[in-house]
Amino acid sequence: MMKMKIENKKTRFEYNFLETYEAGIVLTGMEVKGIRQGNVNLTDTYCFFKDNDLWVKNIFISLGNDDSKRERKLLLKKVELKRLKSKLINGLTIVPTKIYINDRGFVKVEIVLAQGKKLHDKRNTIKERDSKKDLQKWTNT
Repeated sequence: MMKMKIENKKTRFEYNFLETYEAGIVLTGMEVKGIRQGNVNLTDTYCFFKDNDLWVKNIFISLGNDDSKRERKLLLKKVELKRLKSKLINGLTIVPTKIYINDRGFVKVEIVLAQGKKLHDKRNTIKERDSKKDLQKWTNT
């Protein structure tokens, strides 16, 4: 079976990751087919609580002639939901970083409890990335 993993790399630049969770997601059959084909975009996605359930918004799944961007319910244990809900009070956010198919064939979403980076933190991230690239360039020649 082919491993399918779609990442939102921009989240690592925009947020500091605090805790990572693996959640199931409620999908229709056509949406699973779209994910297996890799027709997914995680840009501008975020999670929110509605009636003690965690929902994800703005996951774009292309379904051939119909493009779906509806809200989808995430499946977590009650203990994990309570822990996440209690930590959101401190100005943190929950962001999906990856969507993938696990070994058993289930679609999973990796969500992260994250804190937004300030502008100077983003500049530091850029500096670190550039210095790593320069170091790689000099070590390879």
